[in-house]
Parts: sequence; structure tokens; C-alpha cells
Amino acid sequence: MGTLRLLVAGGNEIARKGLCALVREQPGWHLAAEASDGREAVQRTKQIKPDVAIMDIDMPSLNGLDATRQITKGASQTQVLLLAPHDTDQLLPQALKAGARGYLLKTDTVADVVSAVEALRIGRSFFTARVPRRVLDEYLESLEKPSQAGDKDALRLTGREREVVQLLAEGHSSKQVGVALNISPKTAETHRANLMRKINCHSVTGLVRYAIRNHIIEA
Repeated sequence: MGTLRLLVAGGNEIARKGLCALVREQPGWHLAAEASDGREAVQRTKQIKPDVAIMDIDMPSLNGLDATRQITKGASQTQVLLLAPHDTDQLLPQALKAGARGYLLKTDTVADVVSAVEALRIGRSFFTARVPRRVLDEYLESLEKPSQAGDKDALRLTGREREVVQLLAEGHSSKQVGVALNISPKTAETHRANLMRKINCHSVTGLVRYAIRNHIIEA
């Protein structure tokens, strides 16, 4: 088995550097790149095509869930291991729908991280032992049923709309959103107006609450 190439992404520099050190310590592992936010993680993944990406769900500019959606879209061979802060019951189904093959809590052990990466290396999934079995069962059952009208609003937003929500909730202006997404300020403003109407939100404060409630940003 050849060298395993990994990308590590996380907004918290101390935690990210700790994971990078862990990767460097493992025989047969190579740290191919690190990223400080989700947008950089997507770009670096496209450039270097790592075997495994270890990503924090809570990242600026683009959160780990939406970064995972972009990374796993298409024919990407990169397997994603997501690290979640809490709310396992709510976040695990979203992580799986995004395309993650591994899911751990930040409170899990170093041994769990190593085991998860090695599982992804051979094409297996790996979930934290703290995930209640019923959560996995309910998710698998949901795959066999048609989508319900009562699905969360956030799951009905397009990927671009979720990106706009996160950037606006983080305090960026429409002009700054346009720069980040490489679109014109007018297009960014149109996205903003459309999604505010779509989620029935009438203020920035309400938008922030929506983003937190739907795990687009962390409180």
C-alpha cells in the first residue's frame, strides 16, 4: 500500500496544527496540504487531489458541510472525514448527505482519528461510537422514502445560496460576497434578496439566527 496523502482543514489554528502534527507522525501518511477555511480546502483539494481530507465542520468563509458537498461532487476520489463539535443527531445525517465517509466528534480520541483515516483508506466508512444506532437507521430509512415537504429550509437552498448565507451571516457586505464568490455585486445582491425571501427572513439578525439554527455557522 502506497503513501497516503492527506489534507487537513480547520479554522482553529491550534487544532489544525495539532492534526497536522498527528498526520506527520503516522507511518505511511503524508501531509499534502492544509487549509484554514472551507473555500481554501475545496481549492487545494482540486489542485492536489489528496486521498483523504480531514475537515472541521466549523470553518469560516465556507463551512465543512458545504465544502464536503463541493469536494465529493463529480468524480472526486478524495474521501472526507468530518469533525463535528456537537449535535451528533442533527449533523450526522447532513454529513452523510454531503458525501462524508467518516464522522467524528472533536472530543473523540487520537486513536479514533487514526482508525477513521485508515478505514477511509480502504474504502470503508467510520463513525464516532457516540452516534446512536437509531440515527444511522433513521437516515438509511430516509433514503428509501421520497423527500418530505417538511425538510429543513437549509436543505432546500442551493449550494450557492448556502455560501451567500454563510458569508452574510459572518458580516460580509454584498460587495465582499461578490469578491469571495467571483460574481458581480449586483448578482450577489440578487442572491441575497432571493434567499431572504426564500427563508422568510427580514433582517441580518434573523439571517444569523437562521444560519446558526441550520448549522451553516456555529454560534
